[in-house]
Amino acid sequence: MTTPHPHLTDQSADLPSIARHAATVLAGQLAVMAFGVTDTLVAGRDGEASLAALSVGSAIFISIYVGLMGVLQALMPVWAQQRGAGDLQGMGFSVRQSLYLCMGASALGMAVLLFPAPLLRWTEIPPALRAEVEQYLAVLAFALPAALLFRVYSTLNQALGKPQLVTWLQVASLFIKVPLSIWFTLGGAGLPAQGVVGCAWATLVVNYTMLALAVWLLRTQSIYTPLQLWRPLERPHAPTLSGFLQLGVPAGLAIMVEVTSFTLMALFIARQGTTAAAAHQIAANMAALLYMVPLSLAIATSTRVSYWLGAGQALRAQRVVYIGFRLAALTGIALAAILFIANQEVASVYSDSPAVVGVASGLLLWVAAYHLADASQTLCVFVLRSYRITVAPLVVYCVLLWGLGLGGGYLVAYSDTGIWSSMAASPAAFWACSALALLVTAAAFMVMLSKAAARSTHHASA
Repeated sequence: MTTPHPHLTDQSADLPSIARHAATVLAGQLAVMAFGVTDTLVAGRDGEASLAALSVGSAIFISIYVGLMGVLQALMPVWAQQRGAGDLQGMGFSVRQSLYLCMGASALGMAVLLFPAPLLRWTEIPPALRAEVEQYLAVLAFALPAALLFRVYSTLNQALGKPQLVTWLQVASLFIKVPLSIWFTLGGAGLPAQGVVGCAWATLVVNYTMLALAVWLLRTQSIYTPLQLWRPLERPHAPTLSGFLQLGVPAGLAIMVEVTSFTLMALFIARQGTTAAAAHQIAANMAALLYMVPLSLAIATSTRVSYWLGAGQALRAQRVVYIGFRLAALTGIALAAILFIANQEVASVYSDSPAVVGVASGLLLWVAAYHLADASQTLCVFVLRSYRITVAPLVVYCVLLWGLGLGGGYLVAYSDTGIWSSMAASPAAFWACSALALLVTAAAFMVMLSKAAARSTHHASA
């Protein structure tokens, strides 16, 4: 009898694990994305002005939330490595300490969301939109703490390799979010229409409902028992929190730069009018929706990589990196091709305005190109955190996504650009430059990840 090659044995075990984990995370992420899709569709039916206000307001909220969420999400490799090393009680202590980090992040985010006027003036948001945007953000400020606490719960489950409970909560919450967004925004049954602010109220209700259910699951499910999570909360432990900040702050800033590289587009595009802002909201929503696939694969892959690194099996971790990368590349190509072919039909789903559909369908061609690069770089940046590499990706993001992508798009859109004059005063200028910047970013990250994996394997065998 022949013995299977170790590489094939490892792959046969890790590939199904990554696929199951990613599919479970994807189902939950798509449910969360459906929150945004619902709000976009409801606001679009309420009117072009509501869709434009949602475009600006959601861009600001997402920029803040994702950056803070990234700090907490970056703790997943820490907990997964503790699990791989068998240190479950230490993992429980680390989770309790993360609550201090979550409290600080909530306070910072709420302060920005409650006082957005300077940001709105700096980005020259039309005065007609400002009042509604400020009301929208004020409601979401109070929804933020629940969202961040739920992110801690989600990150813990990912580190445990058990994302199912999170996914069930996210999918179930969709059945609350959809009717509430429609009811609060458009009115009915004695409730006056609240416009885009109604979407924010629906989000607040859903966030606290999900958090309450997560706390109940932590108290009742046996998978959390070995962690001893419900011990009395210890005083802040400086070495632990310092380690969190060293890993989480660069990772959170990197995610914030990545996301703001296209959410800030909404603020700069808003000055082009409501049609351009509404079309960009459709493009941004579709880009975010497609992003959920590589994001899910990245979470699953980095969890598996971190687990094997914690278990002292660097070669196994390196093989998992290659499995995850191949999956991300293949799915990225497939989704980009579908969007490229069906761009007109997709735009028509979001709006019944011929002007908005016409602009949006052109933008979606650039979104397809954007996603091709996004799929690869997302997988790479998440796995780089498993190897504790966070500062270099932050520098790359700042230079390329903010510099070449956002800065280049601004120059093309609002200056004499010669051969690029066809994109002047158009949202397409921002999407074209961002797609180019993301392509260069993906190439840089692939080099970093290849070197990091090889270095880790070499040290382990030395």
